[in-house]
Amino acid sequence: MRNIIPAIPKAFQSVVGDPAKITTSTAIPIGTFRELVEVTATFAFHNKDYMLFYRGQANDYHNKGGGSTFYPTIYRGDYLPHRELRNRFDILEGASKALVDLFETKKIEGFRDLKRRKLIQWSVVQHYEVCETPLLDFTHSLRVACSFAHMKNKSDKAYVFMFGFPYLTNRISLNSEHDLVNVRLLSICPPTALRPQFQEGYLAGTDEVTDVFESKTELDFNNRLIAKFEIPTNKLFWGRIFHQIPEDSLYPKSDPIKTLCDQIRDQASMKLKSGDLGDFLKTWAEIEELVTTHKRADQGRYLSFRQSLSNLVRECIIDKNLYYQLDQLRSFRNLVIHEAHKVKPGLIENYLGLAKAALRTLRQTLKSEQGGAGNCLSSNVLS
Repeated sequence: MRNIIPAIPKAFQSVVGDPAKITTSTAIPIGTFRELVEVTATFAFHNKDYMLFYRGQANDYHNKGGGSTFYPTIYRGDYLPHRELRNRFDILEGASKALVDLFETKKIEGFRDLKRRKLIQWSVVQHYEVCETPLLDFTHSLRVACSFAHMKNKSDKAYVFMFGFPYLTNRISLNSEHDLVNVRLLSICPPTALRPQFQEGYLAGTDEVTDVFESKTELDFNNRLIAKFEIPTNKLFWGRIFHQIPEDSLYPKSDPIKTLCDQIRDQASMKLKSGDLGDFLKTWAEIEELVTTHKRADQGRYLSFRQSLSNLVRECIIDKNLYYQLDQLRSFRNLVIHEAHKVKPGLIENYLGLAKAALRTLRQTLKSEQGGAGNCLSSNVLS
């Protein structure tokens, strides 16, 4: 996503310092909710080009450079190899498919939209904490942000962060110039989803999100940071007029969509994370990484698994037996992701063994790169 440099009101320039280094700046100390409203209004006036959103957190999490960092859950981790990221996307794909099936079976209002739009699937999965996604939660409400920052916070301070996004045009707003997509939860979730009604929630991510990117830092929402505020967690912060939103209101217990998402978390996501299914997907992710990254630096662009596999064959690096094994494993991987509940345990064990054997062969083959002309496939095999 595009990096922005905020305009800092004169009264706060001595505290914030260089606006180009806003992520490493000192958080502006705020005493009361009323003061926070007034200060954010001042920042809004000086940053007219952006629509402002907030996140409330108990802590200000820092990257290795000492700057505030805000990664979507799927990209978090100091060391994130491609195979681990690919595995996380596999889990997300499986959970999304389970969500679509459940919504359609129960005829939840809006299931047709959910079925057609991946971003809606991801938004529901993210907001109800089914699994990791490439989206990050924001709110348009300062009161909601402060309530989240205070919730279960046992320290004497909390943080509210202000972000600048392009102005919204639709319930799902895409801005290709800033490489951002923003989803208004209240507009895309079914009426029976109670959380979005109380949280005034939005979800944002990079445009055309994927497991392949030039630099991980382009996915960090600190690129959109306008200001950060430190607030006290005592009752004096709210004063006599304002009040913290209770946890039961932000997380309603009688939310029907939460009940459905809990089923998905147990039935789909957890199965894909652990046991033989989880082991198979992790093994497959390593296979996919080896195939797609081999000689990528020479090619200068990303190729899909099948494109990369075909190139390995044309270059006589792998033989037809390994080609067919990997293609068969790819088909089984798709079955696991989309129909995990239909895969029998015995079949899983069999394919897990095949995957581990294929991985060993692939490692040895790519390491030696001694495939001769006799290993090449005829063109009809690759068509």
